[in-house]
Amino acid sequence: MVGAGIGGLTAALAMSRVGWQVSVLERAPELGEVGAGLSIWPRAWKILADLGVADRLVDGTRPAIQAGLRRPDGRWLAKVGADAAERTPVMVHRARLHEALVAELGTRDGIEVRTGVTVTCLADLDDIDARGPADVVVAADGIRSTIRNELHQRDDVRYAGYTAYRGVTAEPVPGEASTTGGETWGTGVRVGHVPLVDGRTYWFVTANRPAGETSGDHHADVTALVGDWHEPIPQLLATTPPSAVLRGDICDLRLPLRRFDHGRVVLLGDAAHATTPNLGQGACAAIEDAAVLAAQLAGHARIESALVAYDRTRRPATQRLVRASRLVGVLGQVENGPVVAVRDAGIAGLGAIAGLLSR
Repeated sequence: MVGAGIGGLTAALAMSRVGWQVSVLERAPELGEVGAGLSIWPRAWKILADLGVADRLVDGTRPAIQAGLRRPDGRWLAKVGADAAERTPVMVHRARLHEALVAELGTRDGIEVRTGVTVTCLADLDDIDARGPADVVVAADGIRSTIRNELHQRDDVRYAGYTAYRGVTAEPVPGEASTTGGETWGTGVRVGHVPLVDGRTYWFVTANRPAGETSGDHHADVTALVGDWHEPIPQLLATTPPSAVLRGDICDLRLPLRRFDHGRVVLLGDAAHATTPNLGQGACAAIEDAAVLAAQLAGHARIESALVAYDRTRRPATQRLVRASRLVGVLGQVENGPVVAVRDAGIAGLGAIAGLLSR
């Protein structure tokens, strides 16, 4: 298992459960995860529950109930119905999920985790593992996967055209931000916020920018962008320490891969289908990859056949997700004023129709 992120660790647990001995190789000197909040949808949550991980998260999650979508001045474009809680994901801090996966790994026999190990190509694995060749190599080494690039002979990473700023408030924010989330779409800029279980709020801001452009003061940059938007956005920024604001260019894969399996090597998670975060499904897709991979390995006598079945199951679904998320990003990051007006009118119209149908 190359990579000890959420996808790699989930796959290690799932494969161990069906009888595999797993070596996890991580280039970082110690296990850990950076980031802020992430959403876990019902299918992924069930997988975590089956693996014994969800019980470690129950006290650290809450339903990500959304109030709806607004304009920067606070006017509603669309509201979410009161029954939405049954169809929403739960929110958890990314580091909390990673810690839960690591803790569960510690209870399992047959899983070895080695940190500080860099895999630059498949040939490295022969020198790294003294026990001999692996039966299966799972590349869960992220969007800039060296194994994917070796197999496909190209660098597939594409900058989506916008940057994301992310943060978590240092303390609970009074009012709606502590109980419900929502998004606000402007012109080339979006804001989203979701409450965490401890009352604090995870938030993000996306803005059209050249790749890598930053002043170095992320808090000041984001305040200049949305500091005068409707509440609770100014409150969220004011209660977030400048040092806690993260910034990262948003990327996905330029072209869909023709296959995830290559003999006894298989791609998983962002290495296979990195997506923009607009649908909140990236981590869930990796978790589902892990479950399907383990199930196929358990259900086939030949490893190659199992990996082909995994590819046929996961590639179409994840590539649809990538396309849908990319489309949401295009709509949300529109900069042309007349197009923004048409977009907003369309969203408002669809929201009104949905409201009538739900009565």
